[in-house]
Amino acid sequence: MKDNPKPDKRRKYDAAFRAEALRLAEQSRSAQAAAWAFNIDPKRLYQWQKAAQTALAAALGAPLGSATAAELRQLRAANRRQAQELVV
Repeated sequence: MKDNPKPDKRRKYDAAFRAEALRLAEQSRSAQAAAWAFNIDPKRLYQWQKAAQTALAAALGAPLGSATAAELRQLRAANRRQAQELVV
């Protein structure tokens, strides 16, 4: 009797796919809506967001506290609004 290894049922997501999903989640301010649009589990997208924030904090050399993260989100939202106002 031959032992057949189980096939890997997990989907693999490349960096470009992750980046696009994260971009949509940031633009729409709804990770759940972005997850539905890309047909992925919202929990997976939340994990990607957390990993991205951790990587950013590590790149800056300091831990990103909740207040700093909230301020960063507000500043990014203001930046998006200003960019849209310039286009109109």
